This record gives sequence, C-alpha cells and structure tokens, in this order.
Amino acid sequence: MMYSDIPAAQTLVLYFKSKGVKNIVISPGSRNAPLTISFTKNSFFNCFSIVDERCAAFFAMGMAQHLQEPVAVLCSSGSAMLNFYPAVAEAYYSDIPLIVVSADRPSYRIDIGDGQTIRQENVLEKHIGYSANLKQDVSHATKTISKYGESLLGNSQQEVQVHNEKEIAKALAVAFDEKYPVHINIPFEEPLYGREEEPSVQIQNVEIETGLGNPTEENWDELAKIWNNSSRKMVLVGVNRPNAIDKDVLEILANDPNTVLFTETTSNLHHPDFFESIDSIIAPIEKSQNRQELFQKLQPELLVTFGGLIVSKKIKAFLREYKPKQHWHIDTKKANDTFYCLTKHIKTNPNQFFKRMGANGSDESDFKTFWEKRKDNYERKRKDYLKEIPFSDFMAFDRIIKNIPKGYQVHLANSSTVRYAQLFAMDPSLQVFCNRGTSGIDGTTSTAIGSSIYSNMPTVLLTGDLSFFYDSNALWNKYLRPDFRIVLINNSGGGIFRILPGKEDTEEFETFFETSHQLSAKHLAKMYGFDHITAKNENELEVGLEEFYSSSERPKILEVATPRVLNNKILLGYFDFIS
Repeated sequence: MMYSDIPAAQTLVLYFKSKGVKNIVISPGSRNAPLTISFTKNSFFNCFSIVDERCAAFFAMGMAQHLQEPVAVLCSSGSAMLNFYPAVAEAYYSDIPLIVVSADRPSYRIDIGDGQTIRQENVLEKHIGYSANLKQDVSHATKTISKYGESLLGNSQQEVQVHNEKEIAKALAVAFDEKYPVHINIPFEEPLYGREEEPSVQIQNVEIETGLGNPTEENWDELAKIWNNSSRKMVLVGVNRPNAIDKDVLEILANDPNTVLFTETTSNLHHPDFFESIDSIIAPIEKSQNRQELFQKLQPELLVTFGGLIVSKKIKAFLREYKPKQHWHIDTKKANDTFYCLTKHIKTNPNQFFKRMGANGSDESDFKTFWEKRKDNYERKRKDYLKEIPFSDFMAFDRIIKNIPKGYQVHLANSSTVRYAQLFAMDPSLQVFCNRGTSGIDGTTSTAIGSSIYSNMPTVLLTGDLSFFYDSNALWNKYLRPDFRIVLINNSGGGIFRILPGKEDTEEFETFFETSHQLSAKHLAKMYGFDHITAKNENELEVGLEEFYSSSERPKILEVATPRVLNNKILLGYFDFIS
C-alpha cells in the first residue's frame, strides 16, 4: 500500500476505510493527486476513472442509489467541482448519500489570478447535508506557507489535525445516518506527488451523533381512529425503492374497501387492486361535462402519501383544488407540502405506519368500487386505441414496456419518457428508477451505468433523444457491462414541448423549445463500442426487440425513430378516446 505524504490526504483515506466507504469515482486532475494516489494504491478501495465530472457525479450517485450506501466522487480544483452540482442537487432531493470530495488550492492562492481557482468553500451548501472545510496542513510545504500564507502558521499541525478529523467525521455521519450528500473540501499545497508506505497520522475515529432517527411521539390510537373511520381514503405513492413495502402491508391496503391507492411507475408497487395509471383516471374527468361532480366524488377525506416526488401533474392539480380534510405524509426525514394541505408529518416508515392502523372500521363505501369501474373502462379502451393508431411514441412505449424481460433493472429518463411510462403497467419483477429529485434530463445515462455496476440484474435505460445526446459523454466509460441496454426513442426533438400548453408550429418553437434535429446514435454507438439496432415501424421494432435482449459481448442501443409531428396528437387523442 501507498499513501500521500500529506497528512490531510492520509486522514481522509483512513476515515473512509474505517467507516467502510469503499467506492471512489475519480475525475483526473493534478490538485487531487494526493488523494488519487492514496485511494488507488490501497486495495480496500474500488476506484473508477470518469473523465467528465458531471458524468462522474451521476455515475457515483447511481452507484450510491443502488447500494444504498455512501459513494465518493473526487475532483481537482476549480470549475471541475461545479460540474458535480446537478448530481448533488438530485442526490439531495432523492436522499442519496453522495460524498463530494474536492481538492482546493491554498487560501492564499484564491482571488489573486491563479489558474483553476474559485471560491470552493461552501459552494454547494444549499443542496447538501454538510460542508466540511478542512484546514491546510502546516507540516507540509512549510517554507511555501511561511512565504505566502504566514497567518496559517497560527495553528499548530495538531490543531489542524483535530479540526480536520472532526469535520470529516461529521460529514460521514450525515452521509451515513441522514442519507444526504455532503461536501469535503481539502486545500493542498505543492508538492503533490510525495508518497509514504505507511501513514504518518493516527486517526482518533471521532464519533458524531446527528440526531436523526428520533421519531416524534404520535398518538397512534387517535391516528388509527381517524384512519379506520374515514370512508374515502387515498394513498398516493411517489418514488419508492423496490421491495421496500412488505407484502402483508400491500394486502392490507388492497383489501380496504374505502381506500384508493394510486401508484406511479417509479413507486415499484404492484397489485391488481391498485391504480397504476393516474392520468388515465383524471384526464377523462377533466374532459367530462360533469367534471365538478366527478372530482368531488374522487376527493378524499384523508390523503396519505409516502415516497419521493410525484410525476403526475394531473393528480397534483386535482388535490390542490379538491383538498382533503387531512393530509399525512410518512417519512423519517421530511414532508413536502406538495398539495398545500399538509396536516401531519409522521416520522416513521410506511410498513410500521400501516401495520399500526389496523383493519378498516367504517362502513364500506362505494369510493373504491366506483373508481375500479373507471379503471376497467380505460384499460379496455386503451387496448382498442392501440389497435387503431399508427406507429408512434405511444405505440412504441406499449411494445417496449411489454417486451422488457423479467428481472431487469429499468432506468427512465425524464420529460416524455417517464410520463409515457406512467400509462403502461410494468411487470412486477422489474425494478424501476428515475432521477425525480430535480427531474432534469442531465445525467440519466450516467446514473443508469453507475447503478448497473453492482446490480445482480441486467439494466435497461429507456430514454429520449435529448436526454441521450445531452449525456452522451456517459458512454465514455470503460465499466459498461455487456448486458447493459439502451432504448433510445428518437422523435427528432423535445417531444414534451408539443404536449405542453403554448405550442405553436413556428420556426421559433422548433428551434428554441422543441430543438428539432436529425441526429442519430449510430456513429456514437460505433465510437463507444455499442451494437446499434434501428427500428422505424412496428414490424422493425418487434424484430429489433428480440435481437436487442439476446446475449452479446457488447452493450446495445436500440434506436426507435417515431414521427415528430404526430406523437403529441396520438397521445392527446388517447385521453379523448378513453373519456
């Protein structure tokens, strides 16, 4: 083993090892050389080299998302770290423990015109759980420090060491206990490449209490009384980890005649009695002549939510207008007042909550049975609609989702992709992920690749053209598994803008909103070593899907070309058809 001769670098590496932070994603640079040397020369760590910092951060985040444990991403000084920010924000809103480690220039090099210097301390503080600003060692490069930064010598090396250990310990505690991203910033002075076979520091392993996990006291009897006496209950589930909810809890909810449970594709919850296509329920109501009557009939007395962010804009609009009497959110950390009617934040996990609620106590209402009939109606009509329409995004998604083999990990891009996915049922054996924390199109491919590294399931990414090309540097990656698959829906632009209000068929719309293009992934696939399959109609898609999932020595891209100016009409026509 080998270590940098700089104490701060040794300290960080020893703390990571002691706490079990094994996976380190490194973007190349010189200022971070002390850490790169120390991590790569220690067999305890699994190190990954990703050149593009934005891709590196999403890659690390995908890995942390899958493992449910902290993963570190490391970069040099300057603007490199700013490229981490999109992934940091996503991790913050998605409760993913990403550890950002940035090497920095000494404080006396900042704002004097030196290259690769920015104000790095606390630069991510709005979207992290903790900023650890380490102090520069004074036992290293002492002559240089005394010449340019004499004030730093006011602290002894022992004082610096004590400070740095406390900061590192606090950051790691927040990452492990609170599942927040954290930032550790470390200034280094040259020389940067000195090495030692044994560390010169001994860490104290400072223990930090974060205070998380202390649930608030609840009057469970009173909550159960309200729950059991409510004749119109709605449970709405956002982003949720696969297998997070016990099967007996699912049965309790499914068998409650007064509960309508709405799931999204990202909820990873499945039961024949759940409602998996929210928009297919609400859109026909919006178009109905007795709109108000039906919405009042759907309005719950009690709304219970858990999981992450909700995709459906329609359910958000409905619940903001037709507010429940009470809205409870179940989460150990936070509660978003998404519908402007939050009445209680219950700090527990959903399994414990629903097991405490017990059996339904109120008389059976027609709340659930009425909406089950509507569900049966749209499911039947959806099948009929698919028989009538030409090849399009809508048809393609139906075929693609139906043909995903059992036991796959599925990653969804944002915008149109995740919204189309809400309209079709996923097989219960599939595990679905999507970056819904910030809902951005950046980093989707990188996240999926990072998540695939330690997965015991093959991975398929469903993505649109803008998301794919935007994150194409993700393919510049030597860790791709041969069973990694990408389905690219290429409708030659940002198709979602044709669905949103305000669409106009003008040159300005095509250029500045839709950003229409004629790009293909064919040459990217060749450059990065992917097999490439194309499909331009229903028959080609059927044949392509069969080839796509067959075993291979290289990853594959299935590029599906759909009609840019027709897709939105077919999607909107679906809601008219089922109304």
